[in-house]
Amino acid sequence: MDKGVIDFHCDVLSKMLFDPAIRFEEDEKLDVSLAKLIQGGVGAQCFAVYLSERLGPPRFDDILRSIDLFRRRIVANPAMKWIRSQEDWIEWEQEASSGNKRIGALLSLEGADGLEADLTKLRICSYLGVRFLGITWNYANWAADGVQEARKGGFTAKGRRLVQECNRLGMLMDVSHLTERGFWQLAEWAEKPFIASHSNAYAVCPHPRNLRDEQIKHIIGMDGRIGITFVPSFVAAGKRAAVDDILRHIDHVCALGGERHIMFGSDFDGIEEWVEGLEHAGKYAQLRDSLSRHYRQELVERFLHGNASAYLKAYLPSRNED
Repeated sequence: MDKGVIDFHCDVLSKMLFDPAIRFEEDEKLDVSLAKLIQGGVGAQCFAVYLSERLGPPRFDDILRSIDLFRRRIVANPAMKWIRSQEDWIEWEQEASSGNKRIGALLSLEGADGLEADLTKLRICSYLGVRFLGITWNYANWAADGVQEARKGGFTAKGRRLVQECNRLGMLMDVSHLTERGFWQLAEWAEKPFIASHSNAYAVCPHPRNLRDEQIKHIIGMDGRIGITFVPSFVAAGKRAAVDDILRHIDHVCALGGERHIMFGSDFDGIEEWVEGLEHAGKYAQLRDSLSRHYRQELVERFLHGNASAYLKAYLPSRNED
């Protein structure tokens, strides 16, 4: 039975921080609403805690407010199931196989800035159900440099201690937005395979946020995952991006050996321009149709669901570790 698309990145919570009137159930201000997830056949969605620069200096209070929104406004809905452990994921898949259509919800933190260089606050996020940590956004923070920081540095000493604590907690790490230097440092230090939740292939579209071939091959070799993203400037250079342009990135990652390591990370609600035909989560059927015209069905299901599912079953913490 089709268990639906798994999408590893959206910024619904960031929009909710600014506009308390937004309704997750159905709201035209959202690319990802419950109604659109159902329309697009999305089985599970990862919701990022992202603190926009518009909020001012990043504060832990805003991380807590975002997690509170996730608890009260998203997973409190009976149509959603909060995923925090391997066991939660396995139960969700069993429910889906028996016809239960609840949508899985995971929680990530995009950028360590709001942890305020305090590992106690990282631990609190782990206790509250955050399972993925993106080390940076585009610029430098106390832990590491982001891809648009001019010096292109790596981790700080405090950042290395952050990685060590993530290893201890079982917090999975996300290299989207991290510099190349930081990527290769993390490749040495991470004890579990990491992900790039929303990044494409630099060889196809030379945007600084996309992954070089050696990075892609390393993620493949360590059994990590690459979330092909729908940010138009990451998909196609110099033209209007269309659904078929996304397939060029998939083809490239597959050519490097990544058939079992591709997933999707739309970045819906974090973008102001969209791939033509993929304007919101309700349009995933168009992507599925395009994939089905180019790949055998087994591969289509791996890209949409199977690869991400295998990763979650293998690397989420168990309830005994939680």
